[in-house]
Amino acid sequence: MIKSTTAAAVGGALLLSSPVRIWGSSTEKKTRVVLIRDERIPDYGTDPDQDVVQEMLDKAIIELTGAPGIKDAWKKIIKSGDVVGIKTNAWSYLPTPKEVENAIKKRVLGTGVAPENLGILDKGVRNDPVFQRATALINTRPMRTHAWSGVGSLIKNQIMFAESPSACHDDSCADLAALWELPRIKGKTRLNVLVMFTPLFHGVGPHHFNKEYVWSYKGLVVSFDPVAADSVGLQIIQARRREFFGEDKPLSPHAKHIEYAETRHHLGVANPAKIELIKLGYKENMLV
Repeated sequence: MIKSTTAAAVGGALLLSSPVRIWGSSTEKKTRVVLIRDERIPDYGTDPDQDVVQEMLDKAIIELTGAPGIKDAWKKIIKSGDVVGIKTNAWSYLPTPKEVENAIKKRVLGTGVAPENLGILDKGVRNDPVFQRATALINTRPMRTHAWSGVGSLIKNQIMFAESPSACHDDSCADLAALWELPRIKGKTRLNVLVMFTPLFHGVGPHHFNKEYVWSYKGLVVSFDPVAADSVGLQIIQARRREFFGEDKPLSPHAKHIEYAETRHHLGVANPAKIELIKLGYKENMLV
């Protein structure tokens, strides 16, 4: 049943070129999301090359900001006087790759931020001295299917700032966007990097993991808007599920927290019609 990376990628291309129409159309200014892929990213279980990851992130950030170069781009995101927390994700089967963390860290320090004013952490952020003082946050994690919320996403990645993370699981985690109103988070997230190197697109149970359902997508999704980035990531996951199972196979539960982040909490844009998706690094044998 497993299709080749090429065939699966084509499915993703078809979906991303035809946004879901449940929202209707929009003439408003669109939210920018950059999707970059590179065939040099290896399959699950092998660490990516640091230089390749750095190149991918740099290209995406330049495109996102419209700056002429990488130093100018990061100056639009982080100031030298900032205290910066890089909120990562440590789930053992699919953590934020160290290479992504290192690539972000290099550029943050390149803005003049003092090393003692930079932290990288997942669990424990509430009690970490750097995150307690943080003036700026960078949010990064891989996307994966999740038994409680449909998908583990950038919106959900801030759950460790909650006093009781388990209290955020009501109604399939529908109101995860409310986390972004916490004083430690509100207005501080400068950048969102959704890792789609090897997303997990299917599973059953709260701690599921099966390599059969890991896809070598080889991508990063980057945006100032976590909701828009999650929306694009969700489309990619759904496209792969259709390709793999040969039919529409909705997530269970539905990842309603992404939709509600726009319609209920006004955190960002989930409507594909309002998203300007810029695609970089495409090769003919990877994605049409």
